[in-house]
Amino acid sequence: MKKHLSLILRIIVALILIQTLRFKFTAHPDSVYIFKQVGLEPYGRIAIGVLELIAGILLLIPKTVWLGASLTIGIIGGAIFMHLTLLGIVVNNDGGILFVTAVVTFVLASLILFLYRQDVPKLFKQKL
Repeated sequence: MKKHLSLILRIIVALILIQTLRFKFTAHPDSVYIFKQVGLEPYGRIAIGVLELIAGILLLIPKTVWLGASLTIGIIGGAIFMHLTLLGIVVNNDGGILFVTAVVTFVLASLILFLYRQDVPKLFKQKL
């Protein structure tokens, strides 16, 4: 059951990340507006898109799930922070859907990382 649940969560998060790429990579007016508001247009828009693509791919590879989830948490955490500080919850009359999607993605990526916590390499050996 855990294996199926984690696979479903990974696919959902990867799909969310990857489906937003068309807006970033085609310079959709809403995407351009958002990144102008935070002072990252155009290079930040493209860089974030590349990082989201990488995170989405890493989530689908069993040995790199923890890394994909960690990268997603960092990227989406930044998006949530921007919504709460510069953009607001509602952007361009979207009804808050971008913010809600970011929060859902953040929570799911956090759950994925929790499920794969044993795969995270230990940086320091414990001395007993």
